[in-house]
Amino acid sequence: MPDIVLPTEPSAVLVATLGGQPQVVTFALDALLARGEPIQEVYILHLALTNERTRQAWQRLQREFVDDYYAGRRCRLRQVPIGANGSELTDIRTTTDVEIAFQAIRQLIVDLKTNGRRLHLCLSGGRRMMALLATSIAALYCDHQDRLWHMHTPETTLQRVKDGAQMHVQPTDGVSLIQIPLTPWGAYFPGLRLLAQPDSRSIQDQLQRFLSDDPRCRQVWDRLTTRQRDVLQAFAKGLRPDQVADQLSISLSTVNSHKTAILAECRIAWNISDAESLDYRFLRDHFAGFVERV
Repeated sequence: MPDIVLPTEPSAVLVATLGGQPQVVTFALDALLARGEPIQEVYILHLALTNERTRQAWQRLQREFVDDYYAGRRCRLRQVPIGANGSELTDIRTTTDVEIAFQAIRQLIVDLKTNGRRLHLCLSGGRRMMALLATSIAALYCDHQDRLWHMHTPETTLQRVKDGAQMHVQPTDGVSLIQIPLTPWGAYFPGLRLLAQPDSRSIQDQLQRFLSDDPRCRQVWDRLTTRQRDVLQAFAKGLRPDQVADQLSISLSTVNSHKTAILAECRIAWNISDAESLDYRFLRDHFAGFVERV
């Protein structure tokens, strides 16, 4: 009889953003370990270490991890500089910087999830933009076993521990790790993850590719008359109602009549209530990619 292999708990990692306050990381790690979380690795997201405060914070944090041990238990510290092509960002000021940071954080989370890790994300350190990007990526790539955390430190304690002056606290210090609700939309709708893929196409192109595969578009299309399909195709190309009327040589009232019928089918397909407003822009946004393929 073959041996029965029981399922094991996925190994857990802490992913934290780092600025000038290294104690945020150790406070979070201490709290998670106290809860029995088997954290085996800590990944630190940070901007370029040319910033003195960030460099000092990283060096202070390193002193807490000796020979891949933390507080007497096996735990590796890993740094993840945010940048691309060997160049690290010193700040996040432009749209290009945001895209570079987004893809760097995305790659880390994708790699960890691909390798079956259970993630704890503490996003209280560093630039706020890093936390915003990591949160949006988590919604795409995380699942129900992952957790998102915020670290709260009372003002009186904050002054005492500032800049890593104190790396560990007692329960009476009032520091708390607060769980943030995380809705893993990517787990519900895997197609959404296309939006975050690095690609030569624009985000809008990727969105249209995703929507063009939506079976609800086919459901609506199959229920329309030939003339209604002509109207839908015109709207999907981005035309306004008056422009549709001119292109198809029909009256504006006829266009609006067809539009009402098409949107009624869309309400059924997308389960949209009559109380929610819909107009021709819905047809443009949801059928642009679809009509190019029919």
